[in-house]
Amino acid sequence: MIIQSSPFAYICMRLFFIMTVETGDRLILITNDDGLYAAGLKTLLEVAEEFGKVVLISTLESMSGMSQALTVKNPIRVKLLEENDKHRIYTCNGTPTDSVKLAINQLLEREPDWLLSGINHGSNASVSILYSGTMAAALEGCLYGIQSAGFSLNDFSPKADFSVCRDYIRKVLNILTIRKLPAGVCLNVNIPSVAGEQIKGIRICRQARGNWKEEFEKRKDPMGKTYYWLTGYFRNHEPDAQDTDEWALANNYVSIVPVTTDLTAYKTLQALKTWFEQ
Repeated sequence: MIIQSSPFAYICMRLFFIMTVETGDRLILITNDDGLYAAGLKTLLEVAEEFGKVVLISTLESMSGMSQALTVKNPIRVKLLEENDKHRIYTCNGTPTDSVKLAINQLLEREPDWLLSGINHGSNASVSILYSGTMAAALEGCLYGIQSAGFSLNDFSPKADFSVCRDYIRKVLNILTIRKLPAGVCLNVNIPSVAGEQIKGIRICRQARGNWKEEFEKRKDPMGKTYYWLTGYFRNHEPDAQDTDEWALANNYVSIVPVTTDLTAYKTLQALKTWFEQ
């Protein structure tokens, strides 16, 4: 039996071919700050493989709270753990930022098309981005001119269910296939920890103003020596502002904040010029 193809079918086949070639050519670097065996990293790897060839690099242990830290006093060692048609997996003993730098400078055959970081255990909304190793890796990607995004689930539980993140990561990556972020900008994506049907959608937000209120607990170890354990809570300075990432998460929206590597306080530039000219 002979089936005659229509012009529409031909166009669809061509589009499928183009997308397949593009996906096959795309190189994606992923990392995190929760360690190689974190459930969030496994989920991100599986979704990223739908969009291209993946190179994963992470430390064996958690590097949460390391921000943009670099290893400068100890040698960095790296080991290839696994390689197949879909991915290469490395482990190293450095920070998330070390991992990005090492991969780009030594391990990759070329600069990656995307850098994806996460999925972090716990939110990286508001000022948490300043401490986050997950978002530090995404910001490092920006410095290399790479399209970058960091993903976080607002759940600190070791048993957190990351399946709810899959569709929203795909939405972000589908956008990145057709749009290009400005130089020096990456995406900070935070996903609420609720069932998928309870998520109301995506909100493009600004970073909420707030701070962590640290509380150091004074304790004694078994030898009777004093040590301190960091605890605390986040204090939102504008809980009623509906255009922030904190509000979005609290109201079951996925928040996406465009983040820049430029920390200049532009609104203060002119005032400072006036101050110093007087």
